[in-house]
Amino acid sequence: MYLPGYYEFYSRVKMIAGHDALEKIPGALSDLHAKKPLIVTDKGVCHAGLIDIVTDAIKNSVTIGAIADDVPQDSDLQIVNRLATLYRENGCDSLIAVGGGSVMDTAKGINIVVSENTDDLMKFSGAGRLKRALKPLIVIPTTAGTGSEATLVAVIADHKRQRKMLFVSYFLVPDAAILDSRMTLSLHPVMTASTAMDALCHAIEAYTCLAKNPLSDSCALAAINLISGNLLKVMRNPGDKDGRLAMATGATLAGMAFSNSMVGMVHTLGHSVGSVCGAPHGMAMSLLLPYGLEYNMHKVDRFIAELLLPLAGSEIFTWTPKHLRAERVIEYVRQLNQGLHEATDGRHARFFKELLDRDGSPMVSKEKLSDIARAALGDGSLFYNPEELDYDDFLMVLEHAWEGVPLDRSRIKKG
Repeated sequence: MYLPGYYEFYSRVKMIAGHDALEKIPGALSDLHAKKPLIVTDKGVCHAGLIDIVTDAIKNSVTIGAIADDVPQDSDLQIVNRLATLYRENGCDSLIAVGGGSVMDTAKGINIVVSENTDDLMKFSGAGRLKRALKPLIVIPTTAGTGSEATLVAVIADHKRQRKMLFVSYFLVPDAAILDSRMTLSLHPVMTASTAMDALCHAIEAYTCLAKNPLSDSCALAAINLISGNLLKVMRNPGDKDGRLAMATGATLAGMAFSNSMVGMVHTLGHSVGSVCGAPHGMAMSLLLPYGLEYNMHKVDRFIAELLLPLAGSEIFTWTPKHLRAERVIEYVRQLNQGLHEATDGRHARFFKELLDRDGSPMVSKEKLSDIARAALGDGSLFYNPEELDYDDFLMVLEHAWEGVPLDRSRIKKG
C-alpha cells in the first residue's frame, strides 16, 4: 500500500441512499434548522418529471421558497448572481440542488453569494477564500457522474473571459447528499455513458495523481469497481434500480476520492475543451482518459497496473502478466469507450473528431486545439499531475486525441 509521509482526508457530507431516500429530506432539513429552501435545477430535470418526484416527497413537511429551473449546461457567473437575488427575494434559508454537476456547482456558487452577502462571486475564487460556514445545502444528483455531492470544489464559467473558475473550500461540501435510484432511471443513454466515464476518470486520476493517500485510494478503488461492474449492465437495462444505485454510489465515492487527492491532466484539458469549445465535460473526460494514462505511465505505471483488478475483475488481473497490466488498463478503457459507442449508436464519441454538434459539425475543430492548449496552462489541476506539461505537450496530446490514435510516447518530455 502506498503511504505518503503526510496526508489529509476530509468528508463531512451526510449520505442518505436508497430506493426511497427522497422521503428523508424533511428530516435532513430539520436537522439543519432550515425551513424554506430554494430548489435549483435545470429544464431537462423538470421535463423528465424529477422535480415532481422530489416535491411530492417533501410537500407535506417543507415550504418551498421558489424553484429555479434555468441552470445552463455549464454553471454560469451571471446565472449564479441572478438566482442569488431570487433566493433573497423569496426569504429562503437553504438550498436544494437537483441535477448534475452544473446544477450542484451553481447552487454552491449561490450559497457563497447569499452567505457572504456579496455581489462579487469572483473574489472568492481559488482555494481557501471562504472563512466560515455557508447556508444549509442538500444535493440530489440526477446523474451518476460528477461527484459534486461529495466535493469541496465548484466550477463556475466566466464566459466573457472564456474561463472556468475554480472555487475550493471545505465550506463548499454539501451538508447532505440524497442518492435515490429514481433520480437516474430516466437518464438518457448518452448521458448515462458520459457521466459514468466522468466518475471513472475522477476515481482513476485520484488513484494515480500526486496527492493520493490510503483513504482516497480506498474510495477510488471501490468507485472503479462499482462503475465498471455496472455501467454496461445499466446501458443494456436502463430500469435496473440496483445498478443505478450502485452507479450513484460509485460516483459519490469517486467524488470523495478526488476531493481529497485532486485530479490531473485529463481534467486540465477537459476544463479547457469545455471553456473554449463548449464540449460536454463527461464526454471530454471519457475520450481524454486513455491519453492521460499513456502520458503519465512512465511515472505511475505501478498504480495504473493496480487498477486492472477493480476495472476488469480478478480473472483478467490474475492471467495478465504483471509487466503488462498497466497497458491492459489503457486497453480496457478504450474497449469500454468502444462498448459505449456501440451501445449509443455512435453518439458516445471515442475521440474529438467524432464529437459532433447538433448540426453535425465538429464540436472541437482542429484549428481550436492551440487555443485549448493555451487555456490549459492556467488550470490549477495541472499541479497534481505526475508528469509536467507545457504548451507543446498539451498540443501533442490533443492532436492524438483528436485523431483517435494512441499517444506517441517518444514525444513525451520526461521530467
